[in-house]
Amino acid sequence: MWHLASGTSLVIRADFAHPEAWERLRSAIAEPSPWDGFVAYVEVVDDPADEGLTAARLVETAPPGTDQSFAFLVDTVTLTHPDQPVLVVNLRDGDTFRVVPPEMWSVQNNLSISNMDWAEFAGSVDDDGVFRGFA
Repeated sequence: MWHLASGTSLVIRADFAHPEAWERLRSAIAEPSPWDGFVAYVEVVDDPADEGLTAARLVETAPPGTDQSFAFLVDTVTLTHPDQPVLVVNLRDGDTFRVVPPEMWSVQNNLSISNMDWAEFAGSVDDDGVFRGFA
């Protein structure tokens, strides 16, 4: 599960009660940015064994020494909220924020290559804790 190509991040499905919303989300994640064509480089983990996985548990189960510093977690909030905000989990300290699918490429691309840091995204969330892009 943790052996990813360089620059690729995990998207882990933790809710299996909303299959139609899951399919819509997968399509939205794969959609390139309309203004510059950037995409999120992700590997999807779609395993019922992850049902109910939480951010805290994800951090606990991250292999020691992994080069992955974050992962995307698709939980019930993601699949039941109209904006489908995906939970971004800092695997080092357990911090989280949410991101709408059209902005996942920005988070994934920039955090993966350390072009930007966690605080830049987490500090730019809306009042509801969701990153919807930079103003």
